[in-house]
Amino acid sequence: MNTNPIHRLLAVILAAALLLTGLFAGGSWLQTPVALAQEITPATPTPARTITVVGEGVVNIEPNVARTNIGVEVLRPTVEEAAAENAAIVESLLATLSELGIADADIQTSGFNVYAERYGAGGPVSEEEVQYRVSNSVTVIIRNLDQVGAVLDAAIKAGANNIYGVEFLLDDATAVRSTARALAVENAKATAEELAALNSVQVGKILAVSEVVGGAGGFYNNSISSFQIGMGGAERTPIQPGQLRLTMQLQLTYELVE
Repeated sequence: MNTNPIHRLLAVILAAALLLTGLFAGGSWLQTPVALAQEITPATPTPARTITVVGEGVVNIEPNVARTNIGVEVLRPTVEEAAAENAAIVESLLATLSELGIADADIQTSGFNVYAERYGAGGPVSEEEVQYRVSNSVTVIIRNLDQVGAVLDAAIKAGANNIYGVEFLLDDATAVRSTARALAVENAKATAEELAALNSVQVGKILAVSEVVGGAGGFYNNSISSFQIGMGGAERTPIQPGQLRLTMQLQLTYELVE
């Protein structure tokens, strides 16, 4: 029987197509892109139940250093006179501080100003009446708190006529801050457990912790306010350092469990 070659070729192609269709339909190794994508898509995790609290740690401690700003202000008819007299008084002040055992590293110039007083009680004054004010101030660290009053008295006798406050500090607050942080963690845990108990759940592991910046973290004390003292001053300046209070705050997030 004589078969057309074209017919034979079509028969071969049809047989091959049927064979491949059978393999694709029965083989588990070949799947459509949609089915494959569905298989590898991860399941959406159930979000963990959490509780976030802020713990506070407070530490009271005695200061061990004091800081004060001592100034000299002079008003004279000419700027040269005012500057010269101011310089002489400041030199005397610095020598006095040195005699009291204040180290050079603990004395730092904090301000120097020169300006003309061109206005009086009745308004602008003539050029001949203009006076010049020169001020010079230094920040002083006093490491012996029993000496604070004596330093202020001696500074006044040396010619200082401005005292801009007394602040009590801790020279190294590293250990105190660590103690306050530990107390903050304890406080946070106690708060979280109390809230969890009110809602019939329990506190699990810590998921996040951060320090609250600006929410405390500084020392607080009863500093002496800025004031001015006339030449000569009082015979004795009473000083009471008191205590410092350091507050640290930490924010902690805990997992909640049944």
